[in-house]
Amino acid sequence: MIRVDIGKQLGDFSVDVSFQGDDGVTALFGPSGSGKTSIVGMLAGLTAPDRGTIVIDGETLFDSKAGIDVPAHKRRIGYVFQDGRLFPHMTVARNLDYGRWMTGIDRDEAQFKRVTELLDIAALVKRRPGALSGGERQRVALGRALLMKPRLMLLDEPMASLDGRRKAEILPYFIRLRDETKLPMIYVSHDPAEVKALASRVVLLDAGRVAKTGGVELL
Repeated sequence: MIRVDIGKQLGDFSVDVSFQGDDGVTALFGPSGSGKTSIVGMLAGLTAPDRGTIVIDGETLFDSKAGIDVPAHKRRIGYVFQDGRLFPHMTVARNLDYGRWMTGIDRDEAQFKRVTELLDIAALVKRRPGALSGGERQRVALGRALLMKPRLMLLDEPMASLDGRRKAEILPYFIRLRDETKLPMIYVSHDPAEVKALASRVVLLDAGRVAKTGGVELL
């Protein structure tokens, strides 16, 4: 369970939101500029809110009044960006290991095998990102996040840069990730079809505020 109540001024734009996420997929849905990426950046610890609290599984990660702000690398949150952000000079295997190494987690060969099989990327481990398709790069980015053994996954429009064919290719992997890992996820999107396929809970955002929360029937 995640509980979020945060606010931040970003130039002329402000974010002020309060919502909860359950053990399934919670979608942050809204048009471009509604504050979705700013919110997940604060959840990940990349940006500090001006006020409020962030609590995951009973642990407070941020509390402005108490002066608590757990560093990003200690939050045990996996983050998949829109563009994957793989290191081009590293092999897929080294990219997969990077998040685990950064967070100080020991290598787990059994988990590495499970994750690469789950995402069908075992055959890609010796390649470099430049030799991969867009869908393959996103699967590697997913694998890197999973190998950090996160308690929460943040997926920031992970299919926005893909064309229709690549989206159709990768969507089943997100569904498999949801169903087989049972990891709580925050999924950012402005695509109703993606949200309807993946989410159990929807937070509708408008101009940095929560307009409504509920099930996918809101869409």
